[in-house]
Amino acid sequence: MGEVPQTLANSMVRIESMRSARASGTASPTRRVLDAPPVLRHWHLASLDAPTVAAVWTLAFAWSAGVSLPAWVPILLVLATWAVYIGDRLLDAHSGLRTAQYSRLRLRHRFHWRHRRIFIPVAVAAGCAAAFIVFSFMPMDARERNSVLAAAAFVYFTRVHTSREDMPIAAVFRRPFISKEMLVGLLFTAACALPALSRATISPALVVWPPIVFTVFFALLAWLNCHAIERWESRGQSLTCSAIWKPALALALTGLLASAILSATHTRAAALLLAGALSAFLLALLDRRRSRLTPLALRVAADLVLLTPIPLFLFVQ
Repeated sequence: MGEVPQTLANSMVRIESMRSARASGTASPTRRVLDAPPVLRHWHLASLDAPTVAAVWTLAFAWSAGVSLPAWVPILLVLATWAVYIGDRLLDAHSGLRTAQYSRLRLRHRFHWRHRRIFIPVAVAAGCAAAFIVFSFMPMDARERNSVLAAAAFVYFTRVHTSREDMPIAAVFRRPFISKEMLVGLLFTAACALPALSRATISPALVVWPPIVFTVFFALLAWLNCHAIERWESRGQSLTCSAIWKPALALALTGLLASAILSATHTRAAALLLAGALSAFLLALLDRRRSRLTPLALRVAADLVLLTPIPLFLFVQ
């Protein structure tokens, strides 16, 4: 990657810091604006948020389906997700600095670029460790099954970080019903659900549709999370809410209804849907109260609300 003049990068940091302070309302003495604690700030800035969510969802799907996953499965997902997110943020930072599109860069991008000499080796090491796990522990049939998902993720990643508009995949992103956030939600949920669903025992006594229901629900939740972050970061804090609360509340009510329907016969699937409904409700609450949080705290909270399934597989048998 080419080097960007340091003075230019420093100027961009100062401008973005001033803009973020104005957007978050910190200049107003009449309203208290909450920031994220240092531990959570670095959890997000170090790209550990997405791997955490991936591990939690993977274990939650397995718990709901009643299967036991080998330890290497969540470890593999954590390593692969971490490597991808570090690479994504470094490439975004490089592109924004190279083209002087500073408004595209958030604090996480600047943090990764500032510490790129640490993050690049970490991403390479995580990717190599993930590859070692795949070739050492993953059965051949699972490799073939997951290769399709890996290929789809690679095509998506390549498309996002290329400026060529003549690529065939470019037409997909121009369709009104397909967005970047939707594809991220689908790929992320599929990666988390596939290990559990592929190991679930399908028999006449087990109805197939409950796992499908909670997988679809969490794909919608992942899309809504990505969509909310994109709206919040593009619009700033100028408005009290950005209409995210409406689909979030609708998804929460849908989850509650599906949980009630499944509660009598599929208690674990119902409990997982209930946790997902709580996440959707918390997203709606964040949208309504986002002017009281700094941009960084809002971004951290958007991922924190996705960790609601943790009590299920830790404390519920």
